Amino acid sequence: MSGGVVVRGLSKAYDGRAALRNASLTAPRGSFVALLGPSGAGKTTLLRCLARLADPDGGEAFVDGRPMHALSGRALKEARARIGFVFQDFNLVRRRSALENALGGVLASTPLWRVALGRPRPDDARSAMAALDRVGLGDRADARADELSGGQRQRVAIARALVQDTAVLLADEPVASLDPDSAAGVLSLLKDLTRERGLTVLCSLHQHHLARAYADEIVVLAAPEGDL
Repeated sequence: MSGGVVVRGLSKAYDGRAALRNASLTAPRGSFVALLGPSGAGKTTLLRCLARLADPDGGEAFVDGRPMHALSGRALKEARARIGFVFQDFNLVRRRSALENALGGVLASTPLWRVALGRPRPDDARSAMAALDRVGLGDRADARADELSGGQRQRVAIARALVQDTAVLLADEPVASLDPDSAAGVLSLLKDLTRERGLTVLCSLHQHHLARAYADEIVVLAAPEGDL
């Protein structure tokens, strides 16, 4: 499924203890799918396996039409380039500006000399500014990440994914540390991006009311029991 996500029987264990057991779901291109479940249900593990930040022990995971469970080397690197990841703790460089953090979306493809000198390619700089404008932070491009509010930092993280030209965005508890207004703003932005860009969003949440308000579909994971 180009631009979407298909998971079949995905499982993962750590030290023999099941963290995710036999998970399956389908997220069509341009959909917003919320992942619900108690702590330990495997929401974060599922997202990490989809991005291959963790290797699944069994099952299949197709992201933007690519078999993430089976890829390695250059093919895996190319597939990851189409996957954005938004973390609960933002994962920004605190002493860098919003613009510099947004440019992190193309860091892997930027020549090392440009990175060392802080001289991005002009097209990349324009893309990063356009992304910050889209998330409502064009006027804060020069502000350091540690000068921004939590909601603004999460918007910078989303801008970074847009600069990356992401087809699928995986958001791991992106609003857990935000106040209600900021949380609603971030989720509303993600929802809008699914419509505007055909972006597929998988978002883990604890708040059921937010899932009902913003998600096209809700997938509930149960805590796995025992060993794999």
